[in-house]
Amino acid sequence: MAQLYHAHRMRLVRLATLLVDDQETAEDVVQEAFTAAFRRYGARLGELDDPPAYLRRCVVNGARSVLRRRRTARAWIPPVPPPVASPEDDALRAERDRRLRHALGRLTRRQREVLVLRYWENLSETEIAGTLGIPSGTVKSTASRGLTTLHRLLMEDDT
Repeated sequence: MAQLYHAHRMRLVRLATLLVDDQETAEDVVQEAFTAAFRRYGARLGELDDPPAYLRRCVVNGARSVLRRRRTARAWIPPVPPPVASPEDDALRAERDRRLRHALGRLTRRQREVLVLRYWENLSETEIAGTLGIPSGTVKSTASRGLTTLHRLLMEDDT
C-alpha cells in the first residue's frame, strides 16, 4: 500500500485537482480513495488486476460526489425571514383595515356580499352567482357598482 501511495499519489492529486478545481479538496479526495481502498482490500489491494486503475476510478467517483455536493449547496437558497412590521406599519394597517370595513358596511348588502366573495374568498363570478342565487350578469354589474361606490367612500374618508 505504501509503495502504491508513493508511486501514484501525485498523479491522482493532479487528476482530482483538474476535476474539482481545488487543490485542498483534491488532496482530500485522493486520501479518501486510498483510505476506502485500504478499508475494502487491506493488504490484498496488490492482488487486484490493476490497482492504479481502481484508485483512479475511486478518485473520479469521489470528485463527482464533491461536485454534486457543491452543486446542491450552491442551489440552496436560505429562506428569507419575512420582514418584521414596525409598530407604525401595524398602526397604519389597522387604520386602513378599519376604514375599509367601515366603507364596506356602508355598501348595500348585495354589493358587500359580492365584493367579499370575489376579493376575499376569490370566488369566480359563476361561483358567486351560485352562492347568492343570482344571475352572473347581476354579479358583474353589482361588483362594478360596488367597487365604484367603495372607491368613492374611501376617497371621501381621505378628505
